[in-house]
Amino acid sequence: MATRYGYFLSSEEHPPQELVRQAKLADEAGFEALWISDHFHPWLDEQGQSGHVWSVIGAISQVTSLPVTTAVTCPLIRQPPAVVAHAAATAALLTGGRFTLGLGTGENLNEHIMGQRWPSAGERLEMLEEAVSVMRDLFSGRLVSHRGKHYTVDTARLYSVPPTPPPIYMSGFGQRSIKLAARIADGYVCVPPNADFVRLYRESGGGDRPVQGGLKVCWDSDEAQARKAMHRLWRTDQIPGEAGQQLPLPRHFGELAELVTEDMISAPCGPDPAVHLEGIQAYREAGFDEVYISQVGPHAEGFFEFYASQVLPRLREG
Repeated sequence: MATRYGYFLSSEEHPPQELVRQAKLADEAGFEALWISDHFHPWLDEQGQSGHVWSVIGAISQVTSLPVTTAVTCPLIRQPPAVVAHAAATAALLTGGRFTLGLGTGENLNEHIMGQRWPSAGERLEMLEEAVSVMRDLFSGRLVSHRGKHYTVDTARLYSVPPTPPPIYMSGFGQRSIKLAARIADGYVCVPPNADFVRLYRESGGGDRPVQGGLKVCWDSDEAQARKAMHRLWRTDQIPGEAGQQLPLPRHFGELAELVTEDMISAPCGPDPAVHLEGIQAYREAGFDEVYISQVGPHAEGFFEFYASQVLPRLREG
């Protein structure tokens, strides 16, 4: 199966109206699908945005027919499973069945706003498994009552449901989460090009189901300026370990990210197509079926022109 190349819309970095505009530009440039992040807070105050993803998806559905995947939604606390199922069913209808519900166990950054305890990683996986079961039941359009360990649903029915339920993909970065994705999800989401993760997913029952990955790049005619923009806006990507799931506020990420220097940035930056092609090739070699590329910083028009003329054609040749 040929690799599909999509565009990654960053809800943390761009206002809602710009995300809609970029979705249309991505379609015109030859991208085949869209990812969109689902956050209440950005990672850093410098990013400065965080629109409501479901409203944005509705607007996107009216300007392009590209498939859309949430990358990713947490259906545990801030948005409980019945609410996510309601939103996802509507998104599937508005996109003409071209919506995929990407799910994950979330971050304290977004979920703590409800004032609830932040569960352990194991408990969040348990919650996600129950949430997926609830949502699949609701997608049937039947009357659903559920009393489980983590969630209660009392005689709920979705009346506006698509003929075919939206696929559910799951993000995972550890053995337990990857194996759960292989067991309960229709596809797997993984940001870095990690071949071991893809292999574990497939060998644990994922088989030939789709695997999606995401790559941030910064096109600019000046490579030094591109690297500065990447460092200013996304230096948090270099923070290792579990901090990304545990810290509650953008300023905490900003404090920790002070340890990340500009020379630690490894993402493709600048105007050389070979650099961008090399970054994307890592996903293909790792076994990914779909790769979503996000332009960091300004210069969206330059990025889309660059990819339409110098990157996407070469990817499809190879």
